[in-house]
Amino acid sequence: MPDQPRSDITSSERRSFDRLVNFTDAVVAIGITLQLLPIIDVAGPKSGESVWDVVAANSGQLFAFVLSFVVVIFMWAAHNRVFNTMRCFDGTIFRLNVAWLLLIVFLPWPTAMYGEAANDAVAGRGGLGLLYWWTLAAISGLGVWMAIHARRHVDLLAVDERDREDDRDTRGLVRGYVLFGSFVIVGLVSIFQPSWAPLVFLGAFPAVAVANRLVSRRNDKHMGTKQEAGT
Repeated sequence: MPDQPRSDITSSERRSFDRLVNFTDAVVAIGITLQLLPIIDVAGPKSGESVWDVVAANSGQLFAFVLSFVVVIFMWAAHNRVFNTMRCFDGTIFRLNVAWLLLIVFLPWPTAMYGEAANDAVAGRGGLGLLYWWTLAAISGLGVWMAIHARRHVDLLAVDERDREDDRDTRGLVRGYVLFGSFVIVGLVSIFQPSWAPLVFLGAFPAVAVANRLVSRRNDKHMGTKQEAGT
């Protein structure tokens, strides 16, 4: 008979987990701040120029900054949802989290290069677009991996999260899968049609909405079947 999951953890495990969460949040905050550095170096309008001329001339950098900022916030929120269900971590979670953080603080570099290249319509040449979009794919993929690992090792979860029956976990994983796939595809598109890459990525948002709707319908149908079986 398999061992039952532990219902308690040591104070040392609790403190270690809290420190990991705090450290992760601090590194993400630094990573987001680093996204701003290339924008700070943009010179203001010269004689005869307006601020809109400066914005137009640096639209690639501004777009890359806004996109990376939004994506990092979104991925941090997903990471936060996973860690909110947990009470401790193991070696696998620690290593995956370190890799995730490494990519978060690495992201400003490809963001800066991609933003500069986008202004000259050469973002796909030399692999700049591929590096940028596949870095985002790796961040998303590692987040999904952590979520799956936590669910498969119930000792890591808070007691009240182990038997929860709703579609939140499934919807979170679906969002992660869709974003991961979208980033991979957009990275490939950026090699051949750099100007299409941002437009292709916009398709990820309706894809996530449709996938979530399908998950909700399946869950509602499943819950209805269970209720009928119990009556």
